[in-house]
Amino acid sequence: MEKIEALKRTAENAGCLVLKEEPMSRHTTFQIGGPADLYIAVKDIIALKDIVRTASSLNIPLMVLGNGSNVLVSDEGVRGAVLSLTGDFRRITLADPTTVSCGSGATLAGLCKFAQRNGLTGLEFAWGIPGSVGGAAFMNAGAYEGQFSDVLISTTHVTSTGKTDSLLGPEMEMDYRKSAYQKNGSILTSIVARLEPGNPEQIAMQMEDYFNRRKAKQPLEMPSAGSIFKRPDGAYAGTLIEQCGLKGAQVGGAMVSEKHAGFIVNAGDATCSDVLALIEKIQETVFKQAGVRLECEVRPVS
Repeated sequence: MEKIEALKRTAENAGCLVLKEEPMSRHTTFQIGGPADLYIAVKDIIALKDIVRTASSLNIPLMVLGNGSNVLVSDEGVRGAVLSLTGDFRRITLADPTTVSCGSGATLAGLCKFAQRNGLTGLEFAWGIPGSVGGAAFMNAGAYEGQFSDVLISTTHVTSTGKTDSLLGPEMEMDYRKSAYQKNGSILTSIVARLEPGNPEQIAMQMEDYFNRRKAKQPLEMPSAGSIFKRPDGAYAGTLIEQCGLKGAQVGGAMVSEKHAGFIVNAGDATCSDVLALIEKIQETVFKQAGVRLECEVRPVS
C-alpha cells in the first residue's frame, strides 16, 4: 500500500481528485464492478504525465475509464489506479472549418452535438453510442454502416514512459472494433477528425432518426455495457442468440435482453460473475446449435 499512497500523493500534488477504494459500479454503464485501489480524475496533460511516470517507476498498473460503457469490471475490483480524463481532456474545438480537435475524455454525444451545431456531417451514426471519444477511437466504434475510422485522421497519446506522441492515418491500425491502442500501452489523449460541410437541421434530423431506431430496438432503459458480442461473419449476434431461444435467459441478476438479444442487461444487482456465466452459456449454446463462435466485444477489467 506504500506504493499506492505514493501515487496518491503525486496525483493530489498535481491537483487531481483522488478517491481510494472507489466502487466501479458507480462509474460503469453496467453498474457492475468492485473497488479500484485508486480512482483519479486527471485534469490536464501535465498531471497525466506525472501520474504515468510515477506509476511506471512504482510498477502500478493504470487503466483509463472513459464513459464506462463497453467494459465489465471484476467483482473484486481493479488493482492499481483507474484514470478518468477530465478538464482539458474534454475540450472540443475547430482546428479549421471542417476539422475538429477533441479531447479523449469528451463524450461521443458531445462531439456529435458539436459537429451538428457547426454544420459538420459525418458523425451522425455515432449519436446515441454511450461512450467517450477516447473509447470510440480505442474500439473503432461504429453503427449504421459508419465507424469512427471513417472520420479519424490522427490521435495523440502519452506513452508508458510519460512522453507525448501521435499516430497518423494507417499508423492507428483501425479495423473492425480494433486500433493500435489495444496493444501499444499508451493513453489516448486527443483525436483529430475531418468532417464535411452540411446543413445543421438535416444533420439533426438524421441524428434523431438514428436515436429513435436505437430507442425502439435497444434496451436503453436498463443498465448494460452495449452490444455484448462482436458481429460474426455473415450473421448478427443478436439474431443467432434469439434463434437459439435465449431471449430472457438469466443468471443471477444478468439477463439477455427481451428487447434485443445482443444485449445483456443488469436486471437487478447483477455481478460480474453473473454476466460472465451468462456469456459462457450463450457462447456454448450458439456454437452447439448454430456452429458459430461468438466473440465478446465488451472488455473484461480486473
